[in-house]
Amino acid sequence: MMPATFWLPRSLLLSASLLFIAAPLPLIAADGEKPQQETALPSPPDVLLGPLFDAVQRARLFNDQKIFADAIPKHAPSAIVADWQMQRHLSGFNLRHFIEFNFNLPPAPKKYTPPQGESLRTHINNLWPVLTRETKTTPRGGSLLALPHPYVVPGGRFREVYYWDSYFTMLGLAQSGRWESVRHMVDNFAWEIDRWGHIPNGNRSYYLSRSQPPFFALMVDLLASHEGEKTLVRYLPQLQKEHAWWMDGAEEVDNGHARLRVVKLRDGSLLNRYWDDRALPRPESWAEDIQTAHDNPKRSAADIYRDLRAGAASGWDFSSRWLDNPAKLSTIHTTKIVPVDLNALLWQLEKTLARAAEAAGDNALSERYKTLAQARQRAIETHLWNDDTGWYADYDLRREKTRSQLTAATLFPLYVGLAPDARADKTARAVRNGLLKPGGLVTTTENTGQQWDAPNGWAPLQWVAIEGLNRYHHEALAQDIAWRFLNTVQNTFNRERKLVEKYNVTAPGLGGGGEYPLQDGFGWSNGVTLKILELLCQETRPCDNVPKQPPAGIVAQENTL
Repeated sequence: MMPATFWLPRSLLLSASLLFIAAPLPLIAADGEKPQQETALPSPPDVLLGPLFDAVQRARLFNDQKIFADAIPKHAPSAIVADWQMQRHLSGFNLRHFIEFNFNLPPAPKKYTPPQGESLRTHINNLWPVLTRETKTTPRGGSLLALPHPYVVPGGRFREVYYWDSYFTMLGLAQSGRWESVRHMVDNFAWEIDRWGHIPNGNRSYYLSRSQPPFFALMVDLLASHEGEKTLVRYLPQLQKEHAWWMDGAEEVDNGHARLRVVKLRDGSLLNRYWDDRALPRPESWAEDIQTAHDNPKRSAADIYRDLRAGAASGWDFSSRWLDNPAKLSTIHTTKIVPVDLNALLWQLEKTLARAAEAAGDNALSERYKTLAQARQRAIETHLWNDDTGWYADYDLRREKTRSQLTAATLFPLYVGLAPDARADKTARAVRNGLLKPGGLVTTTENTGQQWDAPNGWAPLQWVAIEGLNRYHHEALAQDIAWRFLNTVQNTFNRERKLVEKYNVTAPGLGGGGEYPLQDGFGWSNGVTLKILELLCQETRPCDNVPKQPPAGIVAQENTL
């Protein structure tokens, strides 16, 4: 009789796969000079490991499903799966032991504790090296994708570079004088466009099927502010490729239909939506997505999976903004919504392309992108402005009308400068009356338990608001938002000795909600904090912490922390 504790370790298992895995796995390299033109994308872990991946994630072996998605197999994935198939029915088989024996699991995030008395600015400047990574080669079978240059990660569970996060991180790097890091990150994203055809959500194989809010044009513009207009010409090919990726299918789609990321409304207006090429649970949230689909048996599970993935592509994962019922995530319909922020950013991309083409001496190409930008601006003004409420909002494809929900995304047309003055004034009024809270700008007016809803405020949306309102001469409101949010960050730092991913701006302090615990670090909070310090400290330099007095012309909310 076999003992109850019987379990065969890999080194002793007599299977044909032992011969197959004798040699170490090769590495995948990132060539910084000549990106390889590959059409096949690396397989994500749910494909490489198939039923084993499903079994591990459904068993919830780890408190965070991203841990196994980021694990590196010690041997060929096919051999590990074969061994698991042979052993899993044996008496005493322990799945956790099997996984720990056959995979290198990512280490727990290292906690960085600043020295006592360190200022906010100094803390952030000291964090940049802590958050910097370099991945020129990665073991085959792992989900991390190589990049040619060092990059800055957000922090915490986020061990890879993220697309739209990085722009706000780069603002801080530039503020710290780390222009080489800014250039490296722009070059990494350009390299990804050349290699994969687009910038993925993050440099993981399971992120390759989607992108994120398209900030590459703004990244290039940031670098151009330091290196000159020649920067626009240097990255013109990648800017064109990114635009082509977002507009793929535009020539084939009929009026009133959508294809991939392109939407053509009944009047012929071309706009865009978020999309993911896969309709399966997200590897990093596998069991959660399966449960979400189970919660709504009236809908196709594949449709729910795609909408969850598209919500992740939006960066707002998750928010009542995408839900029919704010209390039920399974009512998500991201792909049936035309987002105002996405289309404002694509207008910015088209305007940048027009500038870059003109700088390159190609006037015909410049005029083509100007025409596209003008058409998009008309479509935004026609379909993404809610005249009844007086603010910019998303468009609902199923109901064929502009949605009425007020969210911080309403400020993106002001941020990029496409809004007429009268509409910018109405939007500013709506934001002051509906979104301004003691600790800054709240993301939405709904409190749902989702992280991109009330009471949370996010650093990138504070900066979008500040820049957009300043652009349209609402300086007092912009400074009020800046002062409130910086007070939230400063007082939380004084108490917790860290910066975090998101903040509660209604009762100022640590944020919460969503799929995972609050993360420390934190890339975009660091970057925006440095920018706000610069903005509010113009008359009191040097300024390493929040000024003790608010800027003239605004009344700051009394700090109760």
